[in-house]
Amino acid sequence: MTALAPDVVGASAPATATGPSAGMPLSAHLREARTRSLRAVVALLIGVMTGYLLSDQVMEIVRAPITALAESRDASLNYDSITGAFDLKLKIALFSGIALSSPIWMYELLAFLAPGLDRREKKYTFGFLAAAVPLFAAGCTAGLLLFPHMVELLAGFASTEDSTLLQASYYVDFILKIVLATGVAFVLPAFLVMLNLLGILPARAIARSWRIVIVAIVLFSAIVTPAADVLSMFLIAVPMTALFLVALLIAWLHDRAVDRRLSAGTVRTAVRTAVCTTATTTEG
Repeated sequence: MTALAPDVVGASAPATATGPSAGMPLSAHLREARTRSLRAVVALLIGVMTGYLLSDQVMEIVRAPITALAESRDASLNYDSITGAFDLKLKIALFSGIALSSPIWMYELLAFLAPGLDRREKKYTFGFLAAAVPLFAAGCTAGLLLFPHMVELLAGFASTEDSTLLQASYYVDFILKIVLATGVAFVLPAFLVMLNLLGILPARAIARSWRIVIVAIVLFSAIVTPAADVLSMFLIAVPMTALFLVALLIAWLHDRAVDRRLSAGTVRTAVRTAVCTTATTTEG
């Protein structure tokens, strides 16, 4: 992508990718890719080892709703194979490692792609990363706070005389889907802002679709939460709606500033044209 017209941003030429990576030979690009990949892999391995060491604490959080359920009925977490417990610890370690190391490997990926972006695109891309990481963490936290209520409510449809025997791998996959879904949902407003800042998605288009977005948020909240648990649905829908409105406000302010710069650039161009025309007429 290129920057705005020179008259708009006050530059004499369109912005281009500059820096030590510009004009870098293929061998240097390969060395940089290898270096950044190695850093990302090391961060991932450290994250996986940390996740493995914390897997018992994670399992205590995962098992807590079943423990509470066992007070009123026969409920337990079951493994369908001799290696089931070990496989589950590895799964927890892997997903924890990916989540814990995500700021590093995402940065390394964007830093490798940065030489192909101009200065404006770099600023917006790294700004998106800085906003996406805490938003994703907040969404995952909301998912972790939500899933015990979902387990309690959904398991409550069974009679107290029945036994609730949950397969461990399926149960953990169920929790991961909830946590990741809420995490990604919290990041989407930041993605809308980045698209707007890059000039791809105007604020008017976002505003026109607000009804569809609100309905989608409500449907998403109803899907990831039990239909009867209205409080949990609001705990997801209200923050998502607030984030969408904040994204719309930022996009509107940005488009307004761009329009103002465009108007100022048009006026400057008209004044210069009028001065040149007057000077030519005077000389003639």
